Amino acid sequence: MPTGKGCLVAEQTLFQSFFLIFTGAAIVASLFLYGRQPLLVAYIALGVLLGPSCLAVVGDVKLLAEMSSIGIVFLLFLLGLEMQPKALASVLRKVTVVGLASCTLFLVLGFAIGRLFGFTDIESWVIGMALMFSSTIIGIKLLPTTVLHHKYLGELMVGLLLFQDFAAILCLVILLSGSAGAVDFARLILSFAALPLLLVLAWLFVKFPLRPLFARFDRFHEYVFLLALGWCMGLAELAEVLGLSREIGAFIAGISLATSSISQYIALNLKPLRDFFLVMFFFSLGAQFKLSMVPEIALPALATAAAVLTIKPLVFRYLLGNQSEQKVLAWDIGFRLGQISEFSLLIAFLAFKQQLIGSAASHLIQATAILTFLASSYIVVLNFPNPIAIRDELRRD
Repeated sequence: MPTGKGCLVAEQTLFQSFFLIFTGAAIVASLFLYGRQPLLVAYIALGVLLGPSCLAVVGDVKLLAEMSSIGIVFLLFLLGLEMQPKALASVLRKVTVVGLASCTLFLVLGFAIGRLFGFTDIESWVIGMALMFSSTIIGIKLLPTTVLHHKYLGELMVGLLLFQDFAAILCLVILLSGSAGAVDFARLILSFAALPLLLVLAWLFVKFPLRPLFARFDRFHEYVFLLALGWCMGLAELAEVLGLSREIGAFIAGISLATSSISQYIALNLKPLRDFFLVMFFFSLGAQFKLSMVPEIALPALATAAAVLTIKPLVFRYLLGNQSEQKVLAWDIGFRLGQISEFSLLIAFLAFKQQLIGSAASHLIQATAILTFLASSYIVVLNFPNPIAIRDELRRD
């Protein structure tokens, strides 16, 4: 076990990183609120400012990024807690056609953009994969809670995001099974065979050990919190071991507890912890971006971001227009989903790690994510009901 001065320095470095992130975020967020600007923009801007490409005052950005991914796990867990299994099946049935059509269109769009700017076929397909998905964080975080749980808009949003999550898992499994352009179909089949196994294990574990434990010790709030946290993280890690992803494992963990009487209490107590890690997620997104790559990828990134911000709302408006009595509802969903996803960043990372794409393609996806996150946040915050609106008439908790 490390002792002495070296261990103390490591501890101080981690503490200092947290100090810089959260104290800096508090200051910058205050300024942004006075300036009537979205808070997500503040976190990303702070990451760029304090990260290696600018002031370089934050140490291990990779460690912070890995820690911040816990926020996405909690987000999916909480989303699962709010979804009754029967309601989930109904919602997914409503959006399957729209999900398939939109993912296909954005995949082709990304491939066309990649080829236009001289990327290889494989790099262009990966760029297409990245464009298929919209941000769960932005989509859910900027959706009023009352709309999320009780309105048709909320059902469609959640359904489309969940469909995209499953499609993202497929893309991640393909990338993880690939090496230099080859896909291991045996590993791919095994990974998807693990999904029903995970569902059965979750159902059995909740029915026998978990529910009786919650019922017997529900007076001990600390224990309930720890048991829920352990269940979320445990099933997330099991999903990762089985070749799926932590996010899908966390979502299944939430779904398995959704019918429990304790689910709303768990959701309420986990939200502050989720928000803690989501601040780190947006900070690390800005901190990991290399400003030195900007001259090389500026034009393709701007073109890709413009295409996403323009075409995604149009596509969802057209595809959802026949399902909604009000055209404004389809526009609302289209603009809320008018960005790429945190999954897109993971796709860029894995594809680069598997040597399927080069640094330029990876940074193109990262730049497009940052640009569309920023622009889409502004569009939603300034024009649609949301919890952090800068105009009182649009603010909905």
